[in-house]
Amino acid sequence: MQMTQPDAALQKIEKAPQTLRDIVQDRLREAIIDGRFAPGERLVERPLCDQLGVSRTVIRETIRFLEAEGLVEIIPNRGPIVSTLTWDQARQIYDIRLLLESAAAAACAQAPHPEFATELGQALTAVGATMEDTEWANLLQATTRFYEVIFLQAGHSIAWDIVQRLNGRISRLRALTLAARNRERSGMSHMKAIHDAILSGDPDQARLAVQNHISDAANTARSFLENPDT
Repeated sequence: MQMTQPDAALQKIEKAPQTLRDIVQDRLREAIIDGRFAPGERLVERPLCDQLGVSRTVIRETIRFLEAEGLVEIIPNRGPIVSTLTWDQARQIYDIRLLLESAAAAACAQAPHPEFATELGQALTAVGATMEDTEWANLLQATTRFYEVIFLQAGHSIAWDIVQRLNGRISRLRALTLAARNRERSGMSHMKAIHDAILSGDPDQARLAVQNHISDAANTARSFLENPDT
């Protein structure tokens, strides 16, 4: 019988490398969120294949994936188009965010942890460092990471799964609201308030900070979606 050596254990994979499909999904998702493809615009396979240098199979798989995220819809006799995000849809997303994010923030405030404080501070710093980036991708990734730290520290992994399924549409809304100049407070200011309230150990203040953030973002998004030309 062959003995297994203790040092022969396989090293854990911390982060799996991206597949070609993952890369294409990220590129097309970012293009939609950035507005390089306008709402209602057709996504034609041939030009996408040529631009990205991939097969039609990969493009079709990507379109199906983005359809599941709510960024693409398939129209009979027309094919895939970029989804139009309405205020009614946005309102529902903000309602879901309010429930899940406020609960996670309050849970974190009730169970402070020294390592968590450092991790949340680093996540907030990363958001600030990407605020002036010309590409949305880094800022949106940093913002997503900030909330991921909160949800996982709260132990709300199922709630985070729900948020992740909405992430494409949430990112579209963030791109709209972060760029807005008519907000009462900046998104960074709100996130700093959430950070501070959680670390103060006050769950009520943590809930309120999230509520203020969601309310401000929702009002900004409503103004834009209902009056896109103003």
